[in-house]
Amino acid sequence: MSKLTWKKTAALVMAVTMLTTAAAGCGNNASSSASSEESSTSSTVESSAASATEEETDEMAAKNVADLIDAIYVQERNDNTDEECKAAKEAWDALTDAQKELVEGDNADPDYFGRDTGDAAQDDSRNEDEIGENELLVVSFGTSFNDSRVKDIKGIEDALQEAYPDWSVRRAFTAQIIINHVQARDDEKIDNMQQALDRAVANGVKNLVVQPTHLMHGAEYDEMNELLDRYKDKFENTAVAEPLLGEVGDDATVINADKEAVAKAITDEAVKTAGYDDVAAAAEDGTAFVFMGHGTAHVAKVSYSQMQTTMETLGYTNVFIGTVEGEPEDTSCEAVIEKVKEAGFTKVVLRPLMVVAGDHANNDMAGDDEDSWLSQFKAADCFDSVDTQIAGLGEIGDVQQIYIDHAQAAIDSLNG
Repeated sequence: MSKLTWKKTAALVMAVTMLTTAAAGCGNNASSSASSEESSTSSTVESSAASATEEETDEMAAKNVADLIDAIYVQERNDNTDEECKAAKEAWDALTDAQKELVEGDNADPDYFGRDTGDAAQDDSRNEDEIGENELLVVSFGTSFNDSRVKDIKGIEDALQEAYPDWSVRRAFTAQIIINHVQARDDEKIDNMQQALDRAVANGVKNLVVQPTHLMHGAEYDEMNELLDRYKDKFENTAVAEPLLGEVGDDATVINADKEAVAKAITDEAVKTAGYDDVAAAAEDGTAFVFMGHGTAHVAKVSYSQMQTTMETLGYTNVFIGTVEGEPEDTSCEAVIEKVKEAGFTKVVLRPLMVVAGDHANNDMAGDDEDSWLSQFKAADCFDSVDTQIAGLGEIGDVQQIYIDHAQAAIDSLNG
Protein backbone atom coordinates (compact mmCIF):
# COMPACT_ATOMS: atom_id res chain seq x y z
CA MET A 1 0.00 0.00 0.00
CA SER A 2 1.41 3.44 -0.96
CA LYS A 3 2.17 6.11 1.63
CA LEU A 4 -0.41 8.34 -0.05
CA THR A 5 -3.09 5.68 0.40
CA TRP A 6 -2.16 5.23 4.04
CA LYS A 7 -2.39 9.03 4.60
CA LYS A 8 -5.75 9.18 2.84
CA THR A 9 -7.12 6.43 5.02
CA ALA A 10 -5.81 8.08 8.17
CA ALA A 11 -7.28 11.45 7.15
CA LEU A 12 -10.70 9.99 6.52
CA VAL A 13 -10.72 8.14 9.80
CA MET A 14 -9.61 11.32 11.58
CA ALA A 15 -12.43 13.29 9.94
CA VAL A 16 -15.00 10.79 11.15
CA THR A 17 -13.54 10.94 14.63
CA MET A 18 -13.61 14.76 14.77
CA LEU A 19 -17.21 14.96 13.59
CA THR A 20 -18.33 12.34 16.06
CA THR A 21 -16.59 14.21 18.87
CA ALA A 22 -18.15 17.54 17.83
CA ALA A 23 -21.62 16.04 17.73
CA ALA A 24 -21.15 14.56 21.17
CA GLY A 25 -20.18 17.99 22.55
CA CYS A 26 -23.28 19.85 21.25
CA GLY A 27 -25.90 20.90 23.78
CA ASN A 28 -29.64 20.54 23.50
CA ASN A 29 -29.91 24.14 22.23
CA ALA A 30 -28.20 23.34 18.92
CA SER A 31 -30.48 23.94 15.94
CA SER A 32 -32.02 20.94 14.27
CA SER A 33 -30.74 22.12 10.87
CA ALA A 34 -27.14 22.27 12.11
CA SER A 35 -27.54 18.86 13.65
CA SER A 36 -28.95 17.52 10.44
CA GLU A 37 -26.10 19.03 8.42
CA GLU A 38 -23.48 17.52 10.73
CA SER A 39 -25.22 14.16 10.53
CA SER A 40 -25.29 14.31 6.76
CA THR A 41 -21.64 15.33 6.50
CA SER A 42 -20.58 12.66 9.01
CA SER A 43 -22.50 10.02 7.10
CA THR A 44 -20.89 11.05 3.83
CA VAL A 45 -17.35 10.93 5.26
CA GLU A 46 -17.98 7.63 7.03
CA SER A 47 -19.30 6.16 3.79
CA SER A 48 -16.24 7.42 1.89
CA ALA A 49 -13.93 6.03 4.55
CA ALA A 50 -15.64 2.64 4.46
CA SER A 51 -15.44 2.37 0.66
CA ALA A 52 -11.87 3.60 0.58
CA THR A 53 -10.62 1.18 3.23
CA GLU A 54 -12.35 -2.05 2.25
CA GLU A 55 -9.54 -3.02 -0.13
CA GLU A 56 -6.94 -1.46 2.14
CA THR A 57 -8.19 -3.44 5.13
CA ASP A 58 -7.66 -6.64 3.14
CA GLU A 59 -4.14 -5.54 2.22
CA MET A 60 -3.34 -4.63 5.81
CA ALA A 61 -4.53 -8.02 7.11
CA ALA A 62 -2.54 -9.85 4.43
CA LYS A 63 0.55 -7.77 5.10
CA ASN A 64 0.33 -8.59 8.79
CA VAL A 65 0.39 -12.30 8.02
CA ALA A 66 3.24 -11.86 5.54
CA ASP A 67 5.28 -10.07 8.22
CA LEU A 68 4.57 -12.86 10.71
CA ILE A 69 5.67 -15.50 8.17
CA ASP A 70 8.83 -13.58 7.35
CA ALA A 71 9.60 -13.39 11.08
CA ILE A 72 9.73 -17.21 11.32
CA TYR A 73 11.38 -17.72 7.94
CA VAL A 74 14.77 -17.65 9.62
CA GLN A 75 17.60 -20.09 10.22
CA GLU A 76 17.99 -19.35 13.93
CA ARG A 77 15.62 -20.48 16.65
CA ASN A 78 14.97 -17.99 19.48
CA ASP A 79 13.07 -17.87 22.77
CA ASN A 80 9.94 -16.61 21.00
CA THR A 81 9.86 -19.07 18.09
CA ASP A 82 7.01 -21.19 19.47
CA GLU A 83 4.82 -18.16 20.08
CA GLU A 84 5.70 -16.64 16.70
CA CYS A 85 4.78 -19.85 14.86
CA LYS A 86 1.44 -19.98 16.66
CA ALA A 87 0.69 -16.30 16.00
CA ALA A 88 1.42 -16.65 12.28
CA LYS A 89 -0.98 -19.59 11.88
CA GLU A 90 -3.74 -17.94 13.93
CA ALA A 91 -3.47 -14.77 11.86
CA TRP A 92 -3.60 -16.81 8.64
CA ASP A 93 -6.66 -18.74 9.79
CA ALA A 94 -8.42 -15.44 10.51
CA LEU A 95 -8.04 -14.24 6.91
CA THR A 96 -10.75 -14.54 4.31
CA ASP A 97 -9.94 -16.54 1.16
CA ALA A 98 -9.55 -13.29 -0.75
CA GLN A 99 -7.14 -11.91 1.85
CA LYS A 100 -5.05 -15.11 1.76
CA GLU A 101 -4.40 -14.60 -1.94
CA LEU A 102 -2.88 -11.18 -1.12
CA VAL A 103 -0.22 -12.53 1.26
CA GLU A 104 3.17 -11.53 -0.12
CA GLY A 105 6.43 -10.76 1.66
CA ASP A 106 10.16 -11.30 1.41
CA ASN A 107 9.57 -15.04 1.71
CA ALA A 108 5.84 -15.21 2.39
CA ASP A 109 3.19 -16.28 -0.10
CA PRO A 110 -0.22 -18.03 -0.01
CA ASP A 111 1.43 -21.45 -0.41
CA TYR A 112 3.23 -21.17 2.93
CA PHE A 113 0.09 -22.21 4.78
CA GLY A 114 -2.25 -22.88 1.89
CA ARG A 115 -0.49 -25.55 -0.18
CA ASP A 116 -1.60 -29.12 0.42
CA THR A 117 1.50 -31.27 0.75
CA GLY A 118 -0.11 -34.29 2.38
CA ASP A 119 -1.06 -35.43 5.86
CA ALA A 120 1.47 -34.43 8.53
CA ALA A 121 -0.23 -36.84 10.95
CA GLN A 122 1.39 -39.72 9.06
CA ASP A 123 4.83 -38.49 10.11
CA ASP A 124 6.77 -39.24 13.30
CA SER A 125 8.94 -36.40 14.61
CA ARG A 126 10.90 -38.89 16.78
CA ASN A 127 11.55 -36.37 19.54
CA GLU A 128 10.61 -38.66 22.41
CA ASP A 129 12.67 -38.99 25.56
CA GLU A 130 13.47 -42.36 27.22
CA ILE A 131 16.18 -42.91 24.63
CA GLY A 132 18.41 -45.28 26.56
CA GLU A 133 22.18 -45.64 26.29
CA ASN A 134 22.35 -46.09 22.50
CA GLU A 135 21.06 -43.44 20.13
CA LEU A 136 21.10 -43.38 16.34
CA LEU A 137 20.46 -39.74 15.44
CA VAL A 138 19.32 -39.31 11.84
CA VAL A 139 20.18 -35.81 10.65
CA SER A 140 18.44 -34.38 7.58
CA PHE A 141 18.18 -30.98 5.97
CA GLY A 142 14.43 -31.49 6.11
CA THR A 143 11.37 -30.74 3.98
CA SER A 144 8.03 -29.04 4.54
CA PHE A 145 6.38 -31.37 2.01
CA ASN A 146 4.54 -33.79 4.29
CA ASP A 147 4.16 -36.69 1.85
CA SER A 148 7.85 -36.60 0.98
CA ARG A 149 8.88 -36.32 4.63
CA VAL A 150 6.88 -39.47 5.36
CA LYS A 151 8.08 -41.48 2.36
CA ASP A 152 11.68 -40.33 2.25
CA ILE A 153 12.99 -39.18 5.65
CA LYS A 154 10.68 -41.29 7.79
CA GLY A 155 11.24 -44.14 5.34
CA ILE A 156 14.97 -44.06 6.02
CA GLU A 157 14.45 -43.67 9.77
CA ASP A 158 12.02 -46.60 9.88
CA ALA A 159 14.44 -48.79 7.94
CA LEU A 160 17.26 -47.92 10.36
CA GLN A 161 15.09 -48.61 13.40
CA GLU A 162 14.10 -52.00 12.01
CA ALA A 163 17.74 -52.83 11.26
CA TYR A 164 18.96 -51.75 14.70
CA PRO A 165 16.27 -52.52 17.30
CA ASP A 166 18.76 -52.07 20.17
CA TRP A 167 19.29 -48.44 19.19
CA SER A 168 16.80 -45.60 19.62
CA VAL A 169 16.39 -43.76 16.32
CA ARG A 170 15.81 -40.04 16.74
CA ARG A 171 15.49 -37.17 14.26
CA ALA A 172 17.10 -33.77 13.77
CA PHE A 173 16.70 -31.26 10.92
CA THR A 174 19.40 -28.72 10.13
CA ALA A 175 17.05 -26.24 8.38
CA GLN A 176 15.31 -24.15 11.05
CA ILE A 177 13.32 -22.47 8.29
CA ILE A 178 11.71 -25.82 7.53
CA ILE A 179 11.26 -26.73 11.19
CA ASN A 180 9.37 -23.46 11.76
CA HIS A 181 7.26 -23.98 8.65
CA VAL A 182 6.14 -27.45 9.71
CA GLN A 183 5.50 -26.33 13.28
CA ALA A 184 3.49 -23.26 12.28
CA ARG A 185 1.40 -24.99 9.63
CA ASP A 186 0.95 -28.49 11.06
CA ASP A 187 1.75 -28.08 14.77
CA GLU A 188 4.47 -30.74 14.44
CA LYS A 189 7.61 -29.97 16.41
CA ILE A 190 10.87 -31.34 15.04
CA ASP A 191 14.19 -30.98 16.88
CA ASN A 192 16.98 -28.99 15.34
CA MET A 193 20.49 -30.37 15.78
CA GLN A 194 21.17 -28.56 19.04
CA GLN A 195 17.83 -29.56 20.54
CA ALA A 196 18.42 -33.19 19.59
CA LEU A 197 21.89 -33.22 21.13
CA ASP A 198 20.64 -31.53 24.30
CA ARG A 199 17.90 -34.17 24.48
CA ALA A 200 20.49 -36.93 24.12
CA VAL A 201 22.58 -35.46 26.95
CA ALA A 202 19.55 -35.03 29.22
CA ASN A 203 18.58 -38.65 28.58
CA GLY A 204 21.97 -40.01 29.54
CA VAL A 205 22.93 -41.37 26.14
CA LYS A 206 26.35 -43.03 26.23
CA ASN A 207 26.83 -44.17 22.64
CA LEU A 208 25.82 -41.72 19.92
CA VAL A 209 25.93 -42.55 16.22
CA VAL A 210 24.94 -39.79 13.81
CA GLN A 211 23.65 -40.86 10.41
CA PRO A 212 23.23 -37.95 8.00
CA THR A 213 20.83 -38.35 5.11
CA HIS A 214 22.82 -35.70 3.25
CA LEU A 215 23.88 -36.61 -0.27
CA MET A 216 27.54 -35.75 0.16
CA HIS A 217 30.28 -34.22 2.31
CA GLY A 218 29.02 -30.70 1.57
CA ALA A 219 28.34 -27.54 3.54
CA GLU A 220 25.44 -29.03 5.53
CA TYR A 221 27.57 -32.01 6.48
CA ASP A 222 30.42 -29.75 7.61
CA GLU A 223 28.11 -27.58 9.75
CA MET A 224 26.64 -30.69 11.33
CA ASN A 225 30.09 -31.90 12.35
CA GLU A 226 31.10 -28.50 13.72
CA LEU A 227 28.16 -28.55 16.13
CA LEU A 228 28.70 -32.18 17.03
CA ASP A 229 32.32 -31.43 17.96
CA ARG A 230 31.05 -29.21 20.78
CA TYR A 231 29.13 -32.14 22.30
CA LYS A 232 31.54 -35.04 21.88
CA ASP A 233 32.85 -34.84 25.45
CA LYS A 234 29.30 -35.31 26.75
CA PHE A 235 29.11 -38.89 25.48
CA GLU A 236 31.31 -41.92 26.07
CA ASN A 237 31.45 -42.78 22.38
CA THR A 238 30.45 -40.94 19.20
CA ALA A 239 30.67 -41.79 15.51
CA VAL A 240 29.48 -40.10 12.33
CA ALA A 241 28.37 -42.33 9.46
CA GLU A 242 29.01 -41.56 5.80
CA PRO A 243 26.50 -39.56 3.75
CA LEU A 244 24.81 -41.32 0.84
CA LEU A 245 27.56 -40.92 -1.79
CA GLY A 246 30.43 -41.69 0.58
CA GLU A 247 33.85 -40.10 0.30
CA VAL A 248 34.25 -37.30 -2.22
CA GLY A 249 37.49 -38.20 -4.00
CA ASP A 250 39.95 -35.92 -5.76
CA ASP A 251 38.49 -35.47 -9.24
CA ALA A 252 35.64 -36.34 -11.60
CA THR A 253 37.13 -39.69 -12.53
CA VAL A 254 36.99 -41.12 -9.01
CA ILE A 255 34.29 -43.73 -8.50
CA ASN A 256 33.54 -45.47 -5.22
CA ALA A 257 31.26 -48.35 -4.29
CA ASP A 258 28.65 -46.02 -2.77
CA LYS A 259 28.24 -43.94 -5.91
CA GLU A 260 27.99 -47.07 -8.03
CA ALA A 261 25.35 -48.55 -5.74
CA VAL A 262 23.36 -45.30 -5.78
CA ALA A 263 23.64 -45.00 -9.57
CA LYS A 264 22.25 -48.51 -10.04
CA ALA A 265 19.48 -48.05 -7.48
CA ILE A 266 18.13 -44.75 -8.76
CA THR A 267 18.39 -45.73 -12.43
CA ASP A 268 16.64 -49.05 -11.88
CA GLU A 269 13.83 -47.25 -10.04
CA ALA A 270 13.45 -44.58 -12.73
CA VAL A 271 13.48 -47.15 -15.53
CA LYS A 272 10.88 -49.33 -13.79
CA THR A 273 8.64 -46.32 -13.07
CA ALA A 274 8.84 -45.32 -16.74
CA GLY A 275 7.64 -48.79 -17.75
CA TYR A 276 10.83 -50.23 -19.25
CA ASP A 277 12.40 -53.63 -18.57
CA ASP A 278 15.88 -52.15 -18.28
CA VAL A 279 17.91 -49.06 -19.08
CA ALA A 280 19.02 -50.49 -22.43
CA ALA A 281 15.41 -50.89 -23.53
CA ALA A 282 14.75 -47.28 -22.60
CA ALA A 283 17.76 -46.12 -24.61
CA GLU A 284 16.62 -48.12 -27.62
CA ASP A 285 13.26 -46.36 -27.36
CA GLY A 286 15.01 -43.00 -27.40
CA THR A 287 14.40 -42.20 -23.72
CA ALA A 288 16.91 -40.32 -21.59
CA PHE A 289 16.78 -39.97 -17.80
CA VAL A 290 17.91 -36.72 -16.23
CA PHE A 291 18.56 -36.67 -12.48
CA MET A 292 18.44 -33.14 -11.08
CA GLY A 293 20.50 -32.49 -7.95
CA HIS A 294 20.81 -29.29 -5.97
CA GLY A 295 24.36 -28.25 -6.82
CA THR A 296 26.84 -26.49 -4.57
CA ALA A 297 29.80 -24.14 -4.56
CA HIS A 298 31.43 -26.44 -1.99
CA VAL A 299 34.43 -28.48 -3.08
CA ALA A 300 32.19 -31.55 -2.84
CA LYS A 301 30.46 -30.48 -6.06
CA VAL A 302 32.82 -32.84 -7.87
CA SER A 303 30.53 -35.59 -6.57
CA TYR A 304 28.00 -34.70 -9.27
CA SER A 305 30.66 -35.07 -11.96
CA GLN A 306 31.69 -38.38 -10.39
CA MET A 307 28.08 -39.57 -10.56
CA GLN A 308 28.05 -38.76 -14.29
CA THR A 309 31.29 -40.71 -14.70
CA THR A 310 29.73 -43.59 -12.80
CA MET A 311 26.71 -43.66 -15.11
CA GLU A 312 28.99 -43.73 -18.15
CA THR A 313 31.16 -46.46 -16.65
CA LEU A 314 28.07 -48.58 -16.03
CA GLY A 315 27.14 -48.14 -19.69
CA TYR A 316 24.14 -45.93 -18.98
CA THR A 317 24.55 -43.74 -22.06
CA ASN A 318 21.06 -42.32 -21.64
CA VAL A 319 21.44 -41.12 -18.03
CA PHE A 320 22.48 -37.54 -17.27
CA ILE A 321 23.24 -35.62 -14.07
CA GLY A 322 22.19 -31.99 -13.62
CA THR A 323 21.91 -29.44 -10.79
CA VAL A 324 19.54 -26.58 -9.98
CA GLU A 325 22.44 -24.28 -9.09
CA GLY A 326 24.45 -25.18 -12.18
CA GLU A 327 27.49 -26.05 -10.09
CA PRO A 328 29.48 -27.73 -11.59
CA GLU A 329 28.86 -25.66 -14.72
CA ASP A 330 28.31 -28.62 -17.01
CA THR A 331 25.36 -29.69 -14.86
CA SER A 332 23.27 -26.58 -15.57
CA CYS A 333 19.91 -27.10 -17.23
CA GLU A 334 21.10 -25.54 -20.49
CA ALA A 335 24.18 -27.75 -20.57
CA VAL A 336 22.21 -30.91 -19.87
CA ILE A 337 19.65 -30.09 -22.57
CA GLU A 338 22.49 -29.80 -25.07
CA LYS A 339 23.98 -33.12 -23.93
CA VAL A 340 20.70 -34.96 -24.29
CA LYS A 341 20.02 -33.37 -27.66
CA GLU A 342 23.49 -34.15 -29.00
CA ALA A 343 23.16 -37.75 -27.83
CA GLY A 344 20.08 -38.07 -30.03
CA PHE A 345 17.44 -38.94 -27.44
CA THR A 346 13.93 -37.73 -28.23
CA LYS A 347 12.14 -38.52 -24.96
CA VAL A 348 13.13 -37.19 -21.55
CA VAL A 349 12.24 -38.24 -18.01
CA LEU A 350 13.19 -35.81 -15.22
CA ARG A 351 13.70 -37.11 -11.70
CA PRO A 352 15.27 -35.49 -8.59
CA LEU A 353 18.70 -36.53 -7.40
CA MET A 354 17.66 -35.53 -3.91
CA VAL A 355 16.77 -37.49 -0.79
CA VAL A 356 13.39 -35.74 -0.59
CA ALA A 357 10.94 -34.68 -3.29
CA GLY A 358 10.31 -31.26 -1.80
CA ASP A 359 10.32 -27.70 -3.07
CA HIS A 360 13.10 -28.22 -5.64
CA ALA A 361 11.47 -31.32 -7.11
CA ASN A 362 7.97 -29.88 -7.23
CA ASN A 363 8.86 -26.35 -8.31
CA ASP A 364 12.36 -26.10 -9.80
CA MET A 365 12.06 -29.40 -11.63
CA ALA A 366 8.36 -29.98 -12.31
CA GLY A 367 6.83 -26.52 -11.81
CA ASP A 368 4.82 -24.48 -14.30
CA ASP A 369 7.13 -21.44 -14.25
CA GLU A 370 9.12 -20.83 -17.40
CA ASP A 371 12.43 -21.35 -15.58
CA SER A 372 11.56 -24.83 -14.28
CA TRP A 373 13.44 -27.72 -15.84
CA LEU A 374 10.22 -29.14 -17.24
CA SER A 375 9.43 -25.85 -18.93
CA GLN A 376 12.97 -25.36 -20.24
CA PHE A 377 13.17 -28.87 -21.71
CA LYS A 378 9.80 -28.34 -23.41
CA ALA A 379 10.84 -24.90 -24.66
CA ALA A 380 13.92 -26.44 -26.30
CA ASP A 381 11.42 -27.83 -28.83
CA CYS A 382 13.59 -30.80 -29.73
CA PHE A 383 12.00 -33.60 -27.69
CA ASP A 384 8.86 -35.56 -28.45
CA SER A 385 7.97 -35.82 -24.77
CA VAL A 386 9.20 -34.53 -21.43
CA ASP A 387 7.88 -36.26 -18.31
CA THR A 388 8.64 -36.03 -14.60
CA GLN A 389 8.89 -38.50 -11.75
CA ILE A 390 8.43 -36.62 -8.49
CA ALA A 391 9.95 -39.01 -5.96
CA GLY A 392 12.83 -38.67 -3.52
CA LEU A 393 15.72 -41.09 -3.17
CA GLY A 394 14.77 -41.87 0.41
CA GLU A 395 11.81 -44.05 -0.53
CA ILE A 396 13.95 -46.43 -2.61
CA GLY A 397 14.65 -49.65 -0.73
CA ASP A 398 18.20 -50.06 -2.10
CA VAL A 399 19.04 -46.49 -1.07
CA GLN A 400 17.74 -47.17 2.43
CA GLN A 401 20.02 -50.20 2.55
CA ILE A 402 23.03 -48.01 1.79
CA TYR A 403 22.21 -45.88 4.83
CA ILE A 404 21.83 -49.04 6.91
CA ASP A 405 25.28 -50.21 5.77
CA HIS A 406 26.81 -46.84 6.58
CA ALA A 407 25.26 -46.88 10.05
CA GLN A 408 26.60 -50.37 10.65
CA ALA A 409 30.12 -49.25 9.80
CA ALA A 410 29.79 -46.37 12.27
CA ILE A 411 28.45 -48.67 15.00
CA ASP A 412 31.29 -51.10 14.40
CA SER A 413 33.80 -48.25 14.76
CA LEU A 414 32.65 -47.66 18.34
CA ASN A 415 34.13 -51.04 19.23
CA GLY A 416 37.47 -50.22 17.69
